[in-house]
Amino acid sequence: MVRIIGFLVGLGFVGVLLISLAVNALDYFQNPPARTAEHEFHREAKHADFSFAGPFGKYDKAQLQRGFQVYKEVCAACHGLKYASFYELEQLGYNEAEVKAIANQWAIEVPSVNPETGEAATRKALPSDRFPSPYANETAARAANNNAYPPDLSLIAEAREGGADYVYSLLTGYEKQPAKLLREFPDVKTPAGLHYNPYFANLNIAMPPPLTADGQVTYADGTRATVDQMAKDVSAFLRWTSEPNLERRHAAGWAVMLFLLVATVLAYLAYRNIWANAKRVVAPKGPLDPDHRAMMDQQKAERGIAG
Repeated sequence: MVRIIGFLVGLGFVGVLLISLAVNALDYFQNPPARTAEHEFHREAKHADFSFAGPFGKYDKAQLQRGFQVYKEVCAACHGLKYASFYELEQLGYNEAEVKAIANQWAIEVPSVNPETGEAATRKALPSDRFPSPYANETAARAANNNAYPPDLSLIAEAREGGADYVYSLLTGYEKQPAKLLREFPDVKTPAGLHYNPYFANLNIAMPPPLTADGQVTYADGTRATVDQMAKDVSAFLRWTSEPNLERRHAAGWAVMLFLLVATVLAYLAYRNIWANAKRVVAPKGPLDPDHRAMMDQQKAERGIAG
């Protein structure tokens, strides 16, 4: 009885699910979702072919240094790197003296306290310090940017779908709002103070184009600083700030794969060695059973049956 009741309850549950599915499917086809400008005109991130892409990827230290220079001269005025420290720049190829000089000459000083008065103050950065935020708090940041909050860039390449490709696409994706969009969606004209960018989620972004002309930055290594090159370099740098241990992670992954491969081969060889001479013994049953066969031959002899 309990099984029957349980079966009926389960059958009723499945029936309710099927009815709900049918009703929602019917409603979807009768009232399809309205087309939106964001859905129709949003673009997926472009593939920038970075050196660190893929399982064998490695960072290009020269590119990372150029990207850091772009961040320092263009992005640092509005965006912080609160999870990165100055001393980590040694991983980019800077020596200890250069890191000390970079920290000491950083345009934004580190918040501190005056030991004599106890009042808030600032001081020059040290290599052990994290990159200071350009704003005291979120309120100050919004006040300086038309109520838009510039995000911290430490983990931006991990936090956004597409990673460094997304950052690169966003930096190079500013354009005039297409006439086709305005014809199909006349109510979505880019508001004053915003900028059209098809790689941004809602197509309109508060940040003005940060990279506006070739030669905006003069690279120390002599590389020609086109807008595309600067965008790639700073995107690579922000990928590094998001995951500075990427190369070690790749190396550890390949070491684990090699270990598993060798372990699998050794396990198979051990299996073959242990069971190589073992034979499967099957006990005869039925007509093949010797005892049963002898009894059958005796009965046939008693009855005079041949064979």
